[in-house]
Amino acid sequence: MPHPEQQYLDLLHRTWTTGDERRDRTGVGTRSLFGAQLRFDLAGDAVPLLTTKRVAWKVAARELLWFLSGSTNIRPLVEQNVHIWTDWPLARYNRDTGANVDRATFEAMILADDAFAADYGDLGPVYGKQWVDWPVYEPQPDGRFVRAQTGINQIALLVESLRHNPGSRRHIFTGWNVAELDGMALPPCHMTYQYHVAAGRLSGMLWQRSCDLGLGYAFNAFSAALLLRMLAQQCDLEPGDLVWSAGDAHVYLNHEHLVTEQLSRVPTGTPKLRLLRKPATIFDYRIDDFEVYDYAPMPGISAPVAV
Repeated sequence: MPHPEQQYLDLLHRTWTTGDERRDRTGVGTRSLFGAQLRFDLAGDAVPLLTTKRVAWKVAARELLWFLSGSTNIRPLVEQNVHIWTDWPLARYNRDTGANVDRATFEAMILADDAFAADYGDLGPVYGKQWVDWPVYEPQPDGRFVRAQTGINQIALLVESLRHNPGSRRHIFTGWNVAELDGMALPPCHMTYQYHVAAGRLSGMLWQRSCDLGLGYAFNAFSAALLLRMLAQQCDLEPGDLVWSAGDAHVYLNHEHLVTEQLSRVPTGTPKLRLLRKPATIFDYRIDDFEVYDYAPMPGISAPVAV
């Protein structure tokens, strides 16, 4: 049997060698394929962690917990030494002020100044806001619509649906709120999730409108698998398959060294993910509730992030 990671490596190779070369929003340029799909069986603690380069899985897990908290400010991430969202507000700060501060200086300002963090740490209504507080507008007697204080918690509703109506075809949540896209630092890439219960197993499909195969994919696939495991545990189900799919799957043109190096490596080993505790709700997990074992990856491969 081919190693499960081989399907990702094949997609990476196919995208780099046959993808349509195009200019993109960042100005860097990509090679792009449309409509890719991969499938992973999560039985036996299996998890789609890349072995051909080291993946900082705890960073991905901290980001997922941040999404579930509903936060849209980078400060809680920076406090945990997680930098993956800093580049967008940093670019806005430098653009607004004409400054040219580096990431470390900007993050120190975020941590030191509450008012500065509230302004320049805010990303707009990104993932977590849509996941757990999708806005609701209530009609008023004068015909106006006023935003309600509490929005729709899609994740809580999903858990209830999985528990009480497992055969439903509506086990879905999304971050793609068209009315609020312009206010987001980055519109959601991993945007829609759907789940399916059969024979006591929970399977999930992630659809990404856009996926950076060189850098983003590794986090997206692991995070989706972790969330599926958390949902399965909360609903007393066994983990089934994770189906990962992408609209625009692409490789940035300045990632050629990453592609060459990674495709020269052969995947090996079977990384595993264990949940060490079952908290009261899906929102009560902590980073020390997750354990990855049997993970012996090859060295990481650095590459620039396109903002």
